[in-house]
Amino acid sequence: MEKRFIIKKILIIVIICLLVFILPILNKILIGKELEVINGVGVYYNGIFTNKTYGKNFSEEGYCFGKKWQCVEFVKRYYYKKLNHKMPNVYGHAKDFFDLNVKQGQLNKDRGLIQYYNGKNNKPKINDLIVFNDTKFGHVAIVISVTEKYIEVIQQNSFLKTRKKYKIQNKNGCYTIGTKRKPVGWLRKQ
Repeated sequence: MEKRFIIKKILIIVIICLLVFILPILNKILIGKELEVINGVGVYYNGIFTNKTYGKNFSEEGYCFGKKWQCVEFVKRYYYKKLNHKMPNVYGHAKDFFDLNVKQGQLNKDRGLIQYYNGKNNKPKINDLIVFNDTKFGHVAIVISVTEKYIEVIQQNSFLKTRKKYKIQNKNGCYTIGTKRKPVGWLRKQ
């Protein structure tokens, strides 16, 4: 019995040492590494501390994508490279992308995109920029797949999970995305 107890203690100490010493080194090696490419645009690893940043990222002409390797940086870089879109307001956290003063289907002037609310009569489309405002800084991602049952997004700064699916509910032509976590809405280039 005592031998098992000692072995368990040793295993716990080894695991703690691995977590304390090895994980931070591995994390540092992986930061900034490309995890996936979608439509020619890379998704990069930001580390286990998702609020940490590593400087800003700019286009060759000086357009600011945002802080490396945050979710905002990815969606702005994606829209710039894939959709040839520069947002008029280059600043703000993810939650700031959605303006609660802009009505359904109207232009969000800060982003230069049409804004749609979750739970209204417009279903997300591929390349829409989905916005969550349920945390301190919020979160943004790009819609890459839409079916009758779910949408799939690609995102950066969600540890190693670059893709996530959210359930779609259609009630009388009004589309609600998500169950536990719901976006406030989405933005679309016209």
